[in-house]
Amino acid sequence: MGNDRAVPKQQENATFGSRFLYSGRFWKLIAVIAILIIVIGGSVRGFIVQRFTIPSASMEPTLDVGDDISVWRPDALSSDIERGDIVVFDGRGSFVDDALPTPIQKVGSWVGLGSKDVYYVKRVIAVGGDTLQCCDAHGRLLFNDEPLKEDYAPLPASKTEFSIEVPADTMWVMGDNRNDSADSRALLGRPGGGFIPLDRVIGPVIGHGSSVD
Repeated sequence: MGNDRAVPKQQENATFGSRFLYSGRFWKLIAVIAILIIVIGGSVRGFIVQRFTIPSASMEPTLDVGDDISVWRPDALSSDIERGDIVVFDGRGSFVDDALPTPIQKVGSWVGLGSKDVYYVKRVIAVGGDTLQCCDAHGRLLFNDEPLKEDYAPLPASKTEFSIEVPADTMWVMGDNRNDSADSRALLGRPGGGFIPLDRVIGPVIGHGSSVD
């Protein structure tokens, strides 16, 4: 007589699990999961830290043409931008004559999509409520009526004279290479007066080359 004895469910499951473990479908599933982990991990990292390449000499000698930089996005979301930070920002509505970015374009900037030609890298010299004047008898900027020490930039600090007070929620930016930088000074007399809204900031630079500080 044939053996019609039913296989216990636990044993049946174990047998099925062993067959699946050694089947092609199992390894295909592992490959799909591995790809998803890489894609999701890369997307999350790209949302938090974004990479840019320096396109001009405006930030020399701090940053050279072709240098890779890492930008920390969360500080921009929390508006935690400080004087002295080197930041990447969206130049539309200020340095770029295009209209201010739409909500969709803002989202595109945050996920790394859209034109790369709208991004600028400069140093934050002053923020809302600060006063800035060029220059004293020694060629130094006067920050809130006090000489500003700038080890990263040569003297004189600017050949363009100006005296400004920075409006709330904006910043005044300049390149470290003062004689070869189109920055807030170039926008004096134009709408906005050279003041960049803080919500245009993508983030401060936290890494240079392969490092992340």
